Amino acid sequence: MSSHETRYYISSLNETAQELAERIRGYWGVENKVHYVRDVTQGEDKSRIRTTPLPQNFALARNFTLNLYRDQMFKNMAQAQQLCSFGLDTLKQLFRMK
Repeated sequence: MSSHETRYYISSLNETAQELAERIRGYWGVENKVHYVRDVTQGEDKSRIRTTPLPQNFALARNFTLNLYRDQMFKNMAQAQQLCSFGLDTLKQLFRMK
């Protein structure tokens, strides 16, 4: 099922409609590629860690693992996380593949 929505934007940027559309798509690309994965797949929103600097450290670790998965050409981050959750030996094997 598909739908059609119209959005109106007011901007002081001196850009064409096409350039503005690319900027907006770029924003949502980051949201879907990073934030959604951290929230849903890695459970960041469910985390009960609140004491500084632990939230920042865990965010850094989550980003690091996402970069590792993408470097190994995983397309599905949930599958990558499931595969790599078997332990450090699994991660070491991934690096030997390169």
